[in-house]
Amino acid sequence: MAAFDTDILGSEPTKRMMMNGPVETLFDKTSSKLVGKPVARVDGSLKVSGQAPYSAEFYKDNRLFGVLVGATISNGKVTNIDTESVADIPGVIKVVTDAKHFLRNSQQGGKMKAPTQGAIDIAYHGQPIAIVVGETFEAATEGAKALVVSYEDETDEAALDFKQQLKNAHEVNEKEGSDKNSKQGDPEKGLQQSAVTLDRVYTTPNQSNSPMEPHSSLAYWEDDKLIIYTSNQMVAFSQKQIADALEIDNDNVNVISRYVGGGFGSKLGISPESIAAAIAAKELDRPVLVMMTRPQVMEATVRRSNTRQRIALGCDENGVLNTIIHDSISSNLPNESFFEPAGLSTHYLYRGENRRVSYQQVDMNWTLSGSMRAPGEAVGQIALECAMDELACQLGIDPIELRRRNEPEEDPSQQIPFSTRQLLACLEQGSKAFGWEEKHSSEPASRLEGDWWIGTGMAVASRGNQLMPSEARATLQLDPTKTLGVKAVIESDMTDIGTGSYTVFSQVAADLLGLPIDHIDMQLGDSRFPSSPGSGGSFGAASAGSSIYLACAELREQIAKRVGLHADTIQLGEGQVSKTGEHQAGVAELAVEAGKKVLDALVDKVEDATEKVGLSVSMKGSDNIDPEQYDFSDSATYPLVDIISQLENQKLSAKGQIAPGKNGKSHRQACYGANFAEVAVHRVTGEIRVKNMTGAFTAGRILNHNLATSQCYGGMVFGIGAALMEEVIHDKRDGRLCNHDLAEYHLPVNADVPQLEVILVEEDDPYTNPMHIKGIGETAISGAAAAIANAIYNAVGVRVYDFPITLDKLIDQLPD
Repeated sequence: MAAFDTDILGSEPTKRMMMNGPVETLFDKTSSKLVGKPVARVDGSLKVSGQAPYSAEFYKDNRLFGVLVGATISNGKVTNIDTESVADIPGVIKVVTDAKHFLRNSQQGGKMKAPTQGAIDIAYHGQPIAIVVGETFEAATEGAKALVVSYEDETDEAALDFKQQLKNAHEVNEKEGSDKNSKQGDPEKGLQQSAVTLDRVYTTPNQSNSPMEPHSSLAYWEDDKLIIYTSNQMVAFSQKQIADALEIDNDNVNVISRYVGGGFGSKLGISPESIAAAIAAKELDRPVLVMMTRPQVMEATVRRSNTRQRIALGCDENGVLNTIIHDSISSNLPNESFFEPAGLSTHYLYRGENRRVSYQQVDMNWTLSGSMRAPGEAVGQIALECAMDELACQLGIDPIELRRRNEPEEDPSQQIPFSTRQLLACLEQGSKAFGWEEKHSSEPASRLEGDWWIGTGMAVASRGNQLMPSEARATLQLDPTKTLGVKAVIESDMTDIGTGSYTVFSQVAADLLGLPIDHIDMQLGDSRFPSSPGSGGSFGAASAGSSIYLACAELREQIAKRVGLHADTIQLGEGQVSKTGEHQAGVAELAVEAGKKVLDALVDKVEDATEKVGLSVSMKGSDNIDPEQYDFSDSATYPLVDIISQLENQKLSAKGQIAPGKNGKSHRQACYGANFAEVAVHRVTGEIRVKNMTGAFTAGRILNHNLATSQCYGGMVFGIGAALMEEVIHDKRDGRLCNHDLAEYHLPVNADVPQLEVILVEEDDPYTNPMHIKGIGETAISGAAAAIANAIYNAVGVRVYDFPITLDKLIDQLPD
């Protein structure tokens, strides 16, 4: 591990860490042990009382409203926008368009540049081409509906039928994707020579992210600087994308996303309303608020791509795999590089010396495809886990036992060790809690209760773990309104998209600084703060949280120096500073101390030299704390507020920086889980009801059990939707999105969701980050839909390979 402090010439003390080996965590040494406890959301009261401000709720004087106008063709060109067609509508101010700078589509997450731009060439139905601005939302809406647009319509040449376009499938852009084509051994030969084989094709549909809060942006300008309140998951990246789109400097863009009402990947990058609002605000010299309607969110942001996946498995008579083939085809707009990485977990989930994961892409004139919760694994594990269940039935082996027999000792695709892997523990604990042995019958269609066939199924879950560069600032300062007279202000541009960032980061800071959680002032979601990777990819809490952890760890060390303690002997608790244990100096510390002596001598010489020429320069600390005044014998303690009050400006700040290191390549890092489901299928109508679900998951050390459990609930509900109902439908004639609202795009509601049980399997992973945590937000969805599909087969003996599984796909095959 490389970790070091910088405090040069008065610069802000910064603790940096790169993960190049296992590290210990301070959470084992704190007095409060607040991390891990089921603390209630610190922002909960604000949200339920309507006081948590979302982007569309910020008010600026003289504000105008803008409503986007989308193309009504799927391919072609805009030839004319008749602004006079709305001139007589009361309250309409202006029709604003920009042929060059308007966004054709949203941007993917983690990109530095703007997405494809332009409002002339049309690539899909609903593509934003103009914005009507009015004094009221109603006026702007009326104007947007009345605006007359002329086109050169080339929809008859558009790619609107995926099956027909499969012949045009092409290679993917691996450099821009999150996975790569890979091959080991001879998969096709291995399949032919296997004693037992299974070769199936699965299809999954387009899906909509459908966050509760529609995409919204309020933009205004202060001279040449753009201030934009926008609903976005990744502030730092969005700042760069907006600046690039508008051809202005990054420093002239201030992005603010304090509260985000869900995103599920659709808000990783900027979306069309943000640039439209900025352009309109600049042109009219007034603040402009643009709120996308629900149909616009579904038509003009992102979708999860449909997939066609071939899964081929080869094994011996005992079910031990030797061959795994996972070939996937997904879709996107022309010239877009994102592809659905359906085989991400296939690389390492099961053993097998012959392996292939391959990708192709089909260009379609549909909404942009991009990340949606657990991109890759969510749909890839539908196919893989359904195939594993069918293979188990073919072999006459219990599905859990088949997975036990194929548990790898190391990552079979890279021959590297797992940092931790508790999959077998998840299977054991999950199956016991679910009652698998008592409920599951190996014989399909063997349990009829009244008019309902009952079945059970299971599937494994896995999701890769990542760490991204991140920075944060922590400041201890006096606050007479707090019980202990001091508070900690934490600054990061990290966002809270409903996952609980405000809460878990407050727990981290409170635990390390020895303060009550209400003494933490968590400031998030502003590009003026230190940058983080944002919320996405299940790396947000680990990355941003680690930088907050390091900033607080640096504050601990700064306090320790001022009171004559060491970093390993200071204890902070209930606003008091005390000593714990005895200091153990390491080789690295001894070397650093020697270097500091040399630096101190150099500083003394510089100060002496400046004094001789009549200057007064101090290069040492400016606070007046004498460590000799603190005597920690006899278990003495000192109030933190007294120490801070002696500092210049009565505050102490530090920064933390985390970066991925060798661990990401030396060890396979992932979360694991096991989903179990029980379903009922009506013997006459084929109606499907999920009776109950149990999930057991690992995610390293858990920051907050309530919030982690809630995330798993959400993932399991996503699995119900993917298995039974969610499907975006495009009209094959004109590319129009047929079900572009929540009335027709079916999502699970309360009546669809049964009792859910979540088990968080204990795990500690020192290779991930200094907090030993992993991302949990996307693990539970992986495999959840497959567990339901496998339960449906167990109930009625019908395998469905085309998702979602609706009653029309069962009704003519139901058992008598």
